[in-house]
Amino acid sequence: MTEAHDDNVPTLLVAIDGSQTSLRAGAYAAGMARRQNARIVCLFVHTIGVFTGLGAETVRSQLETQNAIAQELRKTAETEGARLGIDATFVERKGNPYTEIVRLADEIRADAVIVGASSQAGHRFVGSLATHLVRDARWPVTVVP
Repeated sequence: MTEAHDDNVPTLLVAIDGSQTSLRAGAYAAGMARRQNARIVCLFVHTIGVFTGLGAETVRSQLETQNAIAQELRKTAETEGARLGIDATFVERKGNPYTEIVRLADEIRADAVIVGASSQAGHRFVGSLATHLVRDARWPVTVVP
C-alpha cells in the first residue's frame, strides 16, 4: 500500500484482530477520525509464524479462521466507514503484528496508531504489542482497554 498522503488530512492506523479490545480500538479510532476529519487505515495481520510445529490440519484450520475474521472485519470497516462518512481502508498483511504495524505506519505516514490492550496475563511479564509500540514509536500511540 503506497497511497499518496495528503498532509492536510490526518491518517490514523488502527490494528484490529477481532478481539474485544481491538474492536474497541476500532470504534475509538472511528470516533477520532470523525472528530478530526481524518482517514482511517485498519490493519489485520495474519500471524502464520505462530503455527510452526502444529499439524497441517491445525494450521489449515487456523488460517481459515483468520481469513474468516479478516473478511468480516473488512466488511465491517467498509460498511461502518461509509455509514459514518469516514474514509476507511482495510489492509491485510502476513507476519509479525509489531513489524507490520510499524511498517505500514511508516508507509502511510500515520499521524497516530491505535491498538487494543492485551488481555493475556503473560504479557505483564514479557510485554505486550502495545507496550512495545509505545516504547519504540515514532508516532503517538493510543492503547484502548
